[in-house]
Amino acid sequence: MTTYDFSPLFRSTVGFDRFARLVDAALQSEPATTSYPPYNIETTGEDSYRITMAVAGFSESELAIEAKENTLTITGRKDDDGQDAHYLHRGIATRHFQRRFQLADHVKVAGANLNNGLLSVDLVREVPEEMKPRQITIKKGAPANLVSKAKTLLEGASKKAA
Repeated sequence: MTTYDFSPLFRSTVGFDRFARLVDAALQSEPATTSYPPYNIETTGEDSYRITMAVAGFSESELAIEAKENTLTITGRKDDDGQDAHYLHRGIATRHFQRRFQLADHVKVAGANLNNGLLSVDLVREVPEEMKPRQITIKKGAPANLVSKAKTLLEGASKKAA
């Protein structure tokens, strides 16, 4: 595996520490063998997304969804039924799991639904008003306060010269 050293980039930038954490997390991601449980990520609109995870055999009480800062964590803890079943074949995986998803800024969890063994988590990007693009009106002429400041400075400079 190739490693990248981003330290020269971060020595000359300020406020990109979250980017550094994302790069580190991507480079140290889970191996491909830990693909349990399988999941899909889809866009359901311009600013909405859905994560659908196959959690067959888990009930609502055995699943937990936590959104903290920009990380969404989905955890499944299978209750031990105390049954001493003797399986001839056990193909339904019901082991504990924990999946983490890095969310972009302003992406919030809108809700979750468990139906037919599929857990769906709806996400919405809510951009604050002050960050949305806005139109600026253009007025004719120089701003009044700028003209008066310039006149005051010119008058003060001419008095000092005299």
